[in-house]
Amino acid sequence: MDLTSAHTVLRSQDGVLSRAQALDSGLDDNDLERLLRRRELARIHPGIYVDHTGPATWSQRAWAAVLFHWPAALAGPSALRAHGLRSTAGEGAFASWPDRGVQPGRAAAVEPVHVVVDASRRVTPPAGVVVSRRADFESRVQLHLSPPRLRLDEALLDVAAACSDEAAAVAVLADACQQGATTAARLHASLAARGRLPRRRVLLAILDDVAAGTMSAFEGRYLREVERPHGLPTAHRQVRVVTRGGVTYRDVDYRDFGLVELDGRFVHTGPGREWADLERDVDAMARGEVTLRLGWSHVLEPCRAGLVVGRLLRSRGWDGQLRSCGRDCGAAQWLRRAA
Repeated sequence: MDLTSAHTVLRSQDGVLSRAQALDSGLDDNDLERLLRRRELARIHPGIYVDHTGPATWSQRAWAAVLFHWPAALAGPSALRAHGLRSTAGEGAFASWPDRGVQPGRAAAVEPVHVVVDASRRVTPPAGVVVSRRADFESRVQLHLSPPRLRLDEALLDVAAACSDEAAAVAVLADACQQGATTAARLHASLAARGRLPRRRVLLAILDDVAAGTMSAFEGRYLREVERPHGLPTAHRQVRVVTRGGVTYRDVDYRDFGLVELDGRFVHTGPGREWADLERDVDAMARGEVTLRLGWSHVLEPCRAGLVVGRLLRSRGWDGQLRSCGRDCGAAQWLRRAA
């Protein structure tokens, strides 16, 4: 018997077939062995086959990993890739990977495939596959999608929690919002419903601010972790200014030394907002003022941000001393050179 009876399944799974599906299609183990000998099938994992002997694509490896652990779904960065997300930051946790082929039966030469199974199961993944376990498995995954995958917001939070630092975690979530795949409000609701998770508190505060359209967490973090620890002068905040475009407010006003605008947006808001920002900065320069714009990615690296702001203020005549916030302060090296 040939693969005709399994054609529908193969077509829906990018040419990948499990032994159980083959048997349901009318094939038996002797048929499978014969198809392997005739090179009409190749084995990716035990009991998992692909309908060619060339390099397996990422999609085929993803299907193979899911079927090997069935019931299972793609998780983490593999789920994000399946959802079609790409990195807009260049170094994000979910880049737009090339679909390099991997020879069936060999370990993955590129990033592993991540899958999730129910928390009650104990499995031993093959080479090239990373398995995680989750409670409420069925409610967190979308088994009807092709291939099955973790729900988008759940996968985003998992990837953000696994990032090396808070700035990278925020970039992951911001990338997804920028692409219109989700919203800060949706992510906040999903995170609020989750239990313990690395960086849960800071991400909740950030998403709460963004979803509510406020700036409290962002402004507070700048004050506590950038301005005060690095010896910057105490700024005037929310200073009302009348310009030709109307009334505006300066976020952080160091008076004679410069202005810091705290841009807590999670996504770009279009050319209208960008032009308004540019025109406001030009108006400030025309008045002899210098404006420095800081976003979440900057404030989440407080030592580096403190150094940048300090250098601006010193260039404008501030005679104070920028200081190190501790032994591991990122501004310390520059301070030593400038001494």
